[in-house]
Amino acid sequence: MAAQTTHAKRRQRFLEAMERDGIAILPAAPERPRNGDVSYPFRQDSDFLYLTGFPEPEAICVLSAQSETPYTLFVRPRDPERETWEGRRAGEAGAREVFGADAAHPIDSFEEKLPELLKGHDHVYYRLGHHPKLDALLQRTLETLRARNRDGVKVPAAIVDPGAVLWEMRLRKEPEEVEILRRVCALSAEAHVVAMAFARPGLNERDVQAAVEYVFRRRGAEAVGYPSIVASGANATMLHYVQNDAPLEDGDLLLIDAGAELEGYSADITRTFPVGGQFTGPQRDIYQIVLEAQGKAIEAVRPGAPFLAPHEVTVRTLTQGLVDLGLLEGEVDALIEDEKYKRYFMHKTGHWLGLDVHDVGAYFLDGGESRPFEPGMVTTIEPGLYVAPDDEEADARFRGIGVRIEDDVLVTEGGREVLTGGVPKTIEEVEAACQREASLPL
Repeated sequence: MAAQTTHAKRRQRFLEAMERDGIAILPAAPERPRNGDVSYPFRQDSDFLYLTGFPEPEAICVLSAQSETPYTLFVRPRDPERETWEGRRAGEAGAREVFGADAAHPIDSFEEKLPELLKGHDHVYYRLGHHPKLDALLQRTLETLRARNRDGVKVPAAIVDPGAVLWEMRLRKEPEEVEILRRVCALSAEAHVVAMAFARPGLNERDVQAAVEYVFRRRGAEAVGYPSIVASGANATMLHYVQNDAPLEDGDLLLIDAGAELEGYSADITRTFPVGGQFTGPQRDIYQIVLEAQGKAIEAVRPGAPFLAPHEVTVRTLTQGLVDLGLLEGEVDALIEDEKYKRYFMHKTGHWLGLDVHDVGAYFLDGGESRPFEPGMVTTIEPGLYVAPDDEEADARFRGIGVRIEDDVLVTEGGREVLTGGVPKTIEEVEAACQREASLPL
């Protein structure tokens, strides 16, 4: 019932933020075929999940403050034969009793009921371009209704993207969401600590991936928040390396970017550590620069500070470090202005986190300025340095070294809370964690 109340409050806020004569139509995510008779594991559309909590495909949520039933769900009906193969469905009764719908109908009746649902509204809150068949149905229905406007039928004149309202709601996390994020960050942090002790020369990247994702599942996560990156040696210089099939070599670094998903919310953690338990001199040099940059960037997260503040301090710290190591030459200000640092740091320092690992919400205000942090927002902080193995202009000592350190940070009234602080990060802490006896939780 608590979850039902949470979703009801969200729907009410969404209805209040819509135009008074608006109606929202939000479809569930479709099932996607993988191959043959196999589908990819189903993951509900985040907007749909946020407003309904309903976990099944082939569903549509309709919201209208003008209706006698403000919250209507169209769902798959109960079907004992299909449920024998595919699992239990909520059906219309479950949609009402478990998920709080004011009314529920079979999904196959949506097309028939759509004209009546649209009457009397001026705005349709619906995202075009994601569900082609539903796009076409909505357009056809609107054209048919508009042809009858001489009969006095009031027909929606505008289609509005619901993200303009909904994504601002999702950006500011409610207390219930923060608690879920704390939990998923804690169990993800445990998996990274286990990986540091587990990884050793002779294993394969996929062995470490299996250990990390085992801890996720063992601690209650439903899935990974995104494909795990387990990149050893020069593989760590590729930002989205996901092959995870190379042997671990003594003397290499291992970069793991992995986070679990719990109740739809994702963690996003990266740590880089030595496979053999100790950093080499060049590895330490690169790592320490990234660590310093991350610490300063985290300190820049506070209410009222612009979102770009952590990135700006990161860029300056990394650029100065690259100059100190001889990987860049020149004045720091000029190198930043000319973006020379992008040779070694080519991504942003953070992104919103929540139901999507790259969560929704604008980064800039209408005037173009970086939006200020507010309590309840959650951002990643993830500086890195990546020296390509074939970069002949770089000192040979640093070639093939990739380091990224990433934490998840909640903006609080008084500053910030690092949700993923349970993972070792200093050189001394990391080396000690790597030298512990490996142990998977039972």
